[in-house]
Amino acid sequence: MRQAYVYDAGVLAGILSFDGKLYAFEYDGQFLENPQSRAISLTLPKQKEPFRLPHLHPFFSNLLAEGKLKELQCKRLKIDENDEFTRLLRTAVSDTIGTVTIKEIV
Repeated sequence: MRQAYVYDAGVLAGILSFDGKLYAFEYDGQFLENPQSRAISLTLPKQKEPFRLPHLHPFFSNLLAEGKLKELQCKRLKIDENDEFTRLLRTAVSDTIGTVTIKEIV
């Protein structure tokens, strides 16, 4: 299983994982308990239960480049263009639109 920390403005918001079949996002307990923290997306409201999908959640997919930039990133980073999870891990570490960043757990 591959996993990544999901940060919101530098604060750990949760963990994103992929087991080869299902993607899951689960909020961190401290993030959930903090009344000052907001959900990272309207489509990912704060809840204890993980979000599980057979595809990458649209919120995370929307952090990925498209078109020519996608082609360039995949070529330079040697990533399969259809491997969204690896693309996310390699490109959403910094320089994302908004406050959410992703860092692979190794």
